[in-house]
Amino acid sequence: MKQALALVEVRVLDHLIVGSKEIVSLAERVWL
Repeated sequence: MKQALALVEVRVLDHLIVGSKEIVSLAERVWL
C-alpha cells in the first residue's frame, strides 16, 4: 500500500486497526 500511494505522492505514516480488545499499529509491526 505504501509503495502504491508513493506513486501519487501520498505519504502513509501509520494505519491503525481497531478491534474489540486491541488497537494494532501497522507501523509498529513493520507491515507498512
